Amino acid sequence: MAQIRGTAGYHLGSQNNFGGSSGMGRSDATNDPSPLDAIREQTSKIEDWLDTISDPVKPYLPAIGRFLIVVTFLEDALRIMTQWTDQLVYLHDYRHIPGGITHLFLILNVIAMTASSLLIIIRRYSEYAVMGLIGVVVTQALGYGLIFDLNFFLRNLSVMGGLLMVLSDSWVRKKFAPAGLPQLDEKDRKMYFQLAGRVLLIFLFIGFVFAGDWSVGRIFVIVVGLVACVMVVVGFKAKWSAIILVMILSIFNILVNNFWTLHPHHPHKDFAKYDFFQILSIVGGLLLLVNMGPGQVSFDEKKKVY
Repeated sequence: MAQIRGTAGYHLGSQNNFGGSSGMGRSDATNDPSPLDAIREQTSKIEDWLDTISDPVKPYLPAIGRFLIVVTFLEDALRIMTQWTDQLVYLHDYRHIPGGITHLFLILNVIAMTASSLLIIIRRYSEYAVMGLIGVVVTQALGYGLIFDLNFFLRNLSVMGGLLMVLSDSWVRKKFAPAGLPQLDEKDRKMYFQLAGRVLLIFLFIGFVFAGDWSVGRIFVIVVGLVACVMVVVGFKAKWSAIILVMILSIFNILVNNFWTLHPHHPHKDFAKYDFFQILSIVGGLLLLVNMGPGQVSFDEKKKVY
């Protein structure tokens, strides 16, 4: 942080009688902590307290985050297998996809989601696994005709943000340049992918703003969540902000997407289950952000320089 210079260094206090007292006043003023410094001191204390509480969990955060990120893909693969006939009927009758292609489409999706998710969990070939899951997101949006659904679009942007966090996390442990990507050094690749992952993760919350009924409690949650989202994007107190978003999304998920309370044949049960596991995936991405930090393109890192 740049230091504020007083007048003492320029010997201005000795020029007249009034200057001396003025110089002393300015020196005293510069010694007083500014409101911003006081806020930073308090937030630093909160961060230290959170670090102390989370110390026992920290070694397991990467594994928990990776599992949560891919849990929506594992649930989707299981759903396709248990609802195979319904999926074929929908693709053939409503999407007008030929019979043989519908079978191939579903088989490839199940294989890609299962294999890629397991590779991410065990931290093997994470780069190819992430590419496979992003491919699944794109092909399903086209196959099921959901590419112009705003809620689906924003949620899957957030899921892809979590996958980019997995990618940057894998580059911490191993140097690798995927074919077809610009040949950046290890530090730059991680930096840019962390930034992209942070930005994409918050799109789910934007979708939440425009969905549902308005109330005083909802407005309060939206304001707090949007502030936390902005702080995540710019990388200011990003870990603390990500923890706030994890708590908000977890409470929202349990209260709103409680599919286990619905009747097995309830028309909204599958939708609630789908939303529940997608939010879990985004929570996993935020946990990776808590573990890795925001990266170099952030206020948290820049302030260390100054």
